[in-house]
Amino acid sequence: MKIISINKRQNLPKYKQIILSIEISIAEKRLKRGDKLPSVNKVSLEFGISRDTVLLAYDELKKRGIIYAILGKGYYVKSEDFSFEQRIFLLFDELNAFKEDLYNSFMETINRNAQIDIFFHYFNPEVFKKLIHDNNGNYSKYIIMPTNLTNAASVIKTLPEEDVFILDQTNPELKNYPSVHQNHALDIFNALESGKSKIEKYKKLILIFSSYKQPIGMREGFIEFCKKHQFRYDIINNFENNEIQKGDLYIIPDDRHLVNVIEQSKKQKLIIGQDVGIISYNDTPLKKVVAEGITTISTDFNEMGQLLAELIMNHRKEQIENKSSLINRSSL
Repeated sequence: MKIISINKRQNLPKYKQIILSIEISIAEKRLKRGDKLPSVNKVSLEFGISRDTVLLAYDELKKRGIIYAILGKGYYVKSEDFSFEQRIFLLFDELNAFKEDLYNSFMETINRNAQIDIFFHYFNPEVFKKLIHDNNGNYSKYIIMPTNLTNAASVIKTLPEEDVFILDQTNPELKNYPSVHQNHALDIFNALESGKSKIEKYKKLILIFSSYKQPIGMREGFIEFCKKHQFRYDIINNFENNEIQKGDLYIIPDDRHLVNVIEQSKKQKLIIGQDVGIISYNDTPLKKVVAEGITTISTDFNEMGQLLAELIMNHRKEQIENKSSLINRSSL
């Protein structure tokens, strides 16, 4: 059972890393009252730091009444009853309505017993890398939304492994980290299967897929469904004033493209749900009323936020798939 961890690449001074490690171990019940701490010499040798650095950390904990020393024997936990507030680093890809639902659910479940700082990388690998590098060592937990960024795993691995949680998308390189995520390939396949009886009236299925932003699994699951049932299909990376053919069904992950398709349908006087079909991604209240109701493939973002908070509060190291479903409305 690891009590103290030090990362020499972190910006946080080493003595503060020792203090934070012990505080977290006590808060997570890995250390209890009366338990003996690693000796000054052991910590010094293990991490290649001076005895003075270790003593500085232990003296600070003594002053705060968290540990005590017995001459010739070592240091022991004195109190488990101290004010420890988790500091959580939360890195989202972007801000939108459903991410706001996720965040609010997370905050409500964790009951505000933590200081949470939220950041956004907007699918930029350099921003992603800089935010993680600059904040490494400053937080007790790191929640990362890596999307499909190149080399995201190697950047994440610079953080303390036991303090990292993956959100929304994961991959085999991140299999050692606890996560609450979607299985995008399976989710889109199952959702389309559930709506197959209505999809059959359309002549062609078109996925608008931005490869830099959307999960690769979404594309794979779409192709698998179309091939299984021998639907004509196409994958395009953008939609701006494209001509819509009667009998087309659009699957649209990005809401900006959703607006474009609706506007173009009106321009061509096509009836949504009859002449042209629309399946959007990620449900919002607005999609219940736009164009008499937009069909969506959506996970429960409130549940995702709740599950994430429970993993952190209960110190669970699990990988949880947050299920998605087809919410059928008149646009299909």
